[in-house]
Amino acid sequence: MLDRPGVSPEETFRETTEAWLAAFDAALAKRSAAELSQLFAGDSHWRNLFGITWHFATFSGNAAVVKELLARSAEVHAGQFRIDVGRLALRAAVVGGRDVVEAIFAFETVNGPGYGAIRLLREADGAVRAWTISTSLDFDSICTAREAAAATSHVRDFAGPDWLEQRQASAIYDGRDPDVLIVGGGHAGISVAVEVGRIGLTALVVDRMARIGDNWRLRYRGLKLHNKAPVNHLRYLPFPKTFPEYIPKDKIANWLESYVDIMEVDFWTRTAFEGADYDEAAQRWTARLTQGGAARTLHPKHIVLATSVSGTPNIPDIAGIENFKGEVLHSSRFKAGRQWAGRPVIVFGTGTSAHDICRELQAAGADVTMVQRSPTMVVNVEPAQLYDKTYLGDGPPIASRDILNSGVPLPVMKTAHKLVTDEVKRLDAPLLGRLEAAGFRLEYGEDGTGWPLKFRTRGGGYYFNVGASELIADGRIKLIQAADIEAYVAGGIRMRDGTTRKADLFVLATGYKGPDHLLTQLFGADVAKRVGRVWGFDEATQELRNMWTRTPQAGLWFTGGAFSQARIYSRYIAAQIDAIEAGRLGKVGA
Repeated sequence: MLDRPGVSPEETFRETTEAWLAAFDAALAKRSAAELSQLFAGDSHWRNLFGITWHFATFSGNAAVVKELLARSAEVHAGQFRIDVGRLALRAAVVGGRDVVEAIFAFETVNGPGYGAIRLLREADGAVRAWTISTSLDFDSICTAREAAAATSHVRDFAGPDWLEQRQASAIYDGRDPDVLIVGGGHAGISVAVEVGRIGLTALVVDRMARIGDNWRLRYRGLKLHNKAPVNHLRYLPFPKTFPEYIPKDKIANWLESYVDIMEVDFWTRTAFEGADYDEAAQRWTARLTQGGAARTLHPKHIVLATSVSGTPNIPDIAGIENFKGEVLHSSRFKAGRQWAGRPVIVFGTGTSAHDICRELQAAGADVTMVQRSPTMVVNVEPAQLYDKTYLGDGPPIASRDILNSGVPLPVMKTAHKLVTDEVKRLDAPLLGRLEAAGFRLEYGEDGTGWPLKFRTRGGGYYFNVGASELIADGRIKLIQAADIEAYVAGGIRMRDGTTRKADLFVLATGYKGPDHLLTQLFGADVAKRVGRVWGFDEATQELRNMWTRTPQAGLWFTGGAFSQARIYSRYIAAQIDAIEAGRLGKVGA
């Protein structure tokens, strides 16, 4: 797209990007809106991930991008923008159907060094302009500089406690409080604890489970991650190359347990978080815990709720279900299909868990019926990986891929995902046709954007097919629509056509509540009202509501989502908390 006769593409990319960054740096220094405007496409976007001011938002359209960049860059004296070829060799790419040049750049601010991703395109008038730009605080460089400045001594006190004894004493928190209390010990909570520890603060993770990793270990037998291992690495300790592409739940559980040990995370199992009250004067929480039946009180400065977008079962109010005399389980309590061999089971729901459970029950010899309550996206597991293609195949290290991935603003993501969804539908057309013939109702996300945005808006509503769809199409897993149910009876379901579906077990694969549902119970109505909704996109910022950023309640934070989201965004929580504790940032968000 930027080719010049007699000049290699790589050299052209470098010259063009260097010239653009130099002009960008100069326009910011002169505070020239006119010059800055000429550098951006009309439909340009800037995603700021705390890189230029402590603000997490996406700005869209030339005028908004120019206005916000001028104001915010002046506030933190952003400058010295330059290509960072150490992170990524400049390259041509197709993003959202448009030919662009991708580059990663570095810059400086009063808050510390930063980096970002830029995508340049040549427009009809021949000018090279930016379509997307992102800016992030460089957490690694900040931490590395502090680590280098810290004194290192090889002197040992042979009469004092050794490393293990120090670790054990540290985790008890006897007579002291952690800076950060993290509620929820899955991958999201653990990731925050690691980053908080790296930047020099103390963090304690608490979880009700008896063993680290039980949030995965205790789920149904056949569960595996439904995207490939390269997408799901944890920070600082990637999976070994010997790991399977789709990692089984028990392997993930054991890996989390090992990760906590290796990364020296303070973690209390069998500990329930009962709630907390915030003391404005002391700027601390009074957090109430129950550990092994005994009450414990801590006074952290910050609390991070890491109870996940898929953490608390959603038990719908199904009128008349109490008439059923068999067993009723939420999918989170379903363990294995073997005990139901030869018996009738009805599974409510058509998401990933529902399909996996139906397939396991069918394989064990159960007579399985699936109840569809709403249309669902189905995609074969291999085509589903097209949405994550940034992380698959040869290319730059995962840290650079994270910069590129997080540098895609929401409007561009939607455009790109529509194209992927169209391709997925083409690849899966034979299966989808058979499902529709069997009566399965399909849909493909908001405006055909596919499963990733369904996850970011409702936490589910899709299935990565690993065999259950063929069983439905063949009739080996029976399918009925919830609208066709007339009543629930002692032995199962009575349909509107007068037939009865027998069942010994109902499995409610009805999803999970959002991360904000516990706010009133744990923190009171005032805090819940102050914070508002969590998860789902905010129209003003184009980011997930209250996630990984300061909230309207001082000292209360939220994390969750996929492994990749935990890896990318946890460090921003740690960086903000560090700035707050250093007096460089207020404690309350907008």
